[in-house]
Amino acid sequence: MVGAEFFDRFGLEVIFRVAHVVVGITWIGLLYYFNVVQVPAFAELDPGQRNAAIDKIASRALWWFRWAALATFVMGVLILGTQDPGSGADSGFSSDYWGTLAGTSILTGMLLGTTMFLNVWLIIWPAQKIVIANARNVLAGGEADPNAAAAGRKALLASRTNTFFSLPLIWFMVSTGFVGGLGFGTQDGILVYWIVVLILWAVLEAFGCGMIGGTGQTTLRKWQESTVGVISASVVLWVVFLLIWFALLNP
Repeated sequence: MVGAEFFDRFGLEVIFRVAHVVVGITWIGLLYYFNVVQVPAFAELDPGQRNAAIDKIASRALWWFRWAALATFVMGVLILGTQDPGSGADSGFSSDYWGTLAGTSILTGMLLGTTMFLNVWLIIWPAQKIVIANARNVLAGGEADPNAAAAGRKALLASRTNTFFSLPLIWFMVSTGFVGGLGFGTQDGILVYWIVVLILWAVLEAFGCGMIGGTGQTTLRKWQESTVGVISASVVLWVVFLLIWFALLNP
């Protein structure tokens, strides 16, 4: 039967892909909730209201946020392990796949997605634990933690950076199916492409998260201070990636 043959061949891959999409929607949806809804709303609250909201709302949202990020990453790895290793441009993750347009597209998306996942677990969540603990301590009548403001700023910048990367991430994940269907072979410009992309990625990640340039509200960080600014910057980054793609890979 066709159905039985389909699930014999693609059963686990289909399950992992659907799960990847579901948890990915949860993760990126909460990322946009934090940046579009929570940050502006919390800025309008007085300190007592903000601490209560952090305790009751933000802490719950962050639970789903961080575990959805982990689940998205894990499902992506499981897809790699179950992809059909056949032959051709849309053949799965065989040794020749990564030099094709499809392989380059998905690998670029994986670079951005893994970076965003690590930002969640290594920067955003550790910083937010300080913020949440401070809010709960103050609500209980304790003294405010002097490190909470800096931790909140650190988490904000990493969250803004993830939002910045989100549109190019979605583009490369979605476009992989289209470019794979075109059947292009290995691209001669792939080495230069990766040199340019990795330099761009490293500089933007380091600056965006405050690893270079500090975390202060400087002119260079103006785009990170508002929702409109960071989403507009994400659109610009998407265009930059497209220009690099067409200039260096010449599909």
